[in-house]
Amino acid sequence: MSLGDHSTDVAIIGAGPAGLTAAYLLSKSGYKVTVIEKDDHYVGGISRTVEHNGFRFDIGGHRFFSKSKEVVDLWNEILPDDFIQRPRMSRIYYEGKFYSYPLRAFEALWNLGIFRSTLCMLSFAKAKVFPNKNVRSFQDWVVNAFGFKLFSIFFKTYTEKVWGMPCDEMSADWAAQRIKGLDLGAAVLDGLKRSLGLNKKPNDGMETKTLLETFRYPRLGPGMMWEAARDHVRAKGNHVLMAHALESLSQDGGNRWNVTARKEDGSLVTINATHVISSAPMRELAGRIEPKPETIVEANKLNYRDFLTVALMIRSEDLFPDNWIYIHDSKVLVGRVQNFRSWSPEMVPDPNIACVGLEYFCFEGDKLWASADADLVELAKKEMAILGLCKPEDVIGGAVVRQEKAYPVYDDSYADNVAAMKDELEAKYPTLHLVGRNGMHRYNNQDHAMMTAMLTVRNIEAGSRVYDTWQVNEDAEYHEAGDEGEVSNSALTAGERAALSSVRDVPSRINEPVTP
Repeated sequence: MSLGDHSTDVAIIGAGPAGLTAAYLLSKSGYKVTVIEKDDHYVGGISRTVEHNGFRFDIGGHRFFSKSKEVVDLWNEILPDDFIQRPRMSRIYYEGKFYSYPLRAFEALWNLGIFRSTLCMLSFAKAKVFPNKNVRSFQDWVVNAFGFKLFSIFFKTYTEKVWGMPCDEMSADWAAQRIKGLDLGAAVLDGLKRSLGLNKKPNDGMETKTLLETFRYPRLGPGMMWEAARDHVRAKGNHVLMAHALESLSQDGGNRWNVTARKEDGSLVTINATHVISSAPMRELAGRIEPKPETIVEANKLNYRDFLTVALMIRSEDLFPDNWIYIHDSKVLVGRVQNFRSWSPEMVPDPNIACVGLEYFCFEGDKLWASADADLVELAKKEMAILGLCKPEDVIGGAVVRQEKAYPVYDDSYADNVAAMKDELEAKYPTLHLVGRNGMHRYNNQDHAMMTAMLTVRNIEAGSRVYDTWQVNEDAEYHEAGDEGEVSNSALTAGERAALSSVRDVPSRINEPVTP
């Protein structure tokens, strides 16, 4: 849809989960809303579902689970009839064998065989007798806990693929948060008892689960949710403008906003609005505000991790039962393989064809990112063969989707840079609201992103920043913002509090320079 210059109550930058949640709720409350989205076809951002010759695939995996009743209720309201319940299964792949995820210590040792298991145990014993007393990095912590051998097999390769930095430069705090419940010593004791016939429990080193873990999922992928939200917004007489990229953002003499977007044909459209909600990356937003903010230097220091998905269509009823497999093998570049039929059978139209997505983590502009699509498809075919997951001749098609700015990077200066820009913009522009993963440079889950939008809508309705959206996905006690006494903590439901306090962990670099 194309639309000329016009006025609205709220202009929203970006049609991802945060932007469309805000647009949906504001439309429902009777506000005039215009959303601009630079993609020419898909809404949903990183939560979109791409279609290729009838095959549908996600950009990463998106389970629909939230501790927040309010978020779940909104999902059900937007998409009342299209959720399915799916079994959750994921494993680790290493040198031709599969390992449970989360990792089960006894199973891991068993699969590695006598020789490697012996080396692992010797390495473990060495770490216990001669631990590193100056634990600073992720590598230090894991080696101390499990020995260097197990670290190199199950922790190093995949972690470095995803985050693009060495394990000895990541903070040890992240390891302690991420790796829980894996006790190698207990696994060894369990193995000894088993060999003597003293333990008849399943040999996974863990208690058997009584219930199959499942998750909800839209039958045609997560993009289905955001396409429905878009349609609801339009049905209310509001606008979601595709192929409209943010060009500039400025205030007029009356403190209303002029949001200028560049259309696909190069022409410009200006939207005059009382409020602006931005889910654009903070770095990009800073460069488009006029006059330029004083903290543009800090904003330009914000970094991002990108990735691309190579989808392959393969002659096979199914290759493996998993929703996804983590690839811990250093012989290949791929980090994770999605199996889209396991997410939903309706994602794959032909029962004789499997569709998988190989995820490659990279930085925008590097060699992998810049590779031609045909070369990436050939790389994916080759790596699937190396992994023993399929034969190249069984691949009948492929497609490539690049996702820029998938993960905000938590380097040693990001928090100060984000805080500086946030403080300046909130002080100068009370009607400019930042939401979502990239809009706040925070590693938000989908429900986190939605909650930032939900609370922002309440702030707009209240006419002030009553709720501090920056407390979403923060490991901290929630605090109200705005005028003191306006709203008490009781204004938040238990579900909202759960969403606010749930944290998605992200590794950060250790602050001091790494010494050899």
